[in-house]
Amino acid sequence: MNIPVKCPCCHGKLLVTEFSCPDCKTTIKGNFELPAVAGLEAEEEAFVNVFLAAKGNIKEVERRLGVSYPTVKARLEAVLNKLGLGAMQAETRRRRLEILERLERGEIGAREAAAQLKALEA
Repeated sequence: MNIPVKCPCCHGKLLVTEFSCPDCKTTIKGNFELPAVAGLEAEEEAFVNVFLAAKGNIKEVERRLGVSYPTVKARLEAVLNKLGLGAMQAETRRRRLEILERLERGEIGAREAAAQLKALEA
């Protein structure tokens, strides 16, 4: 996509603050977050395009890219992780929800829940 998603100075997350229509000159101002896919590198975006064109058929992706099955799987997992959809993120979300449910049921206290949630981030 070639859209900058991080500040070149501090590497903070950039927000879009204005959209404008070149035809009617309407301008919309606000704070709009870029979609996660905007943060993909060109190579990752190309991989996603091939994957989608192949309708998720990994053998077809292998053929189109001339790479092995493990390479396709590794690239797919890397893209999923970058988008927050990978197995690691899913497991972390599941564990976070489990901690919050235990807190809600009174099985653990707020301090214990906070400590466990912090440990997940480490």
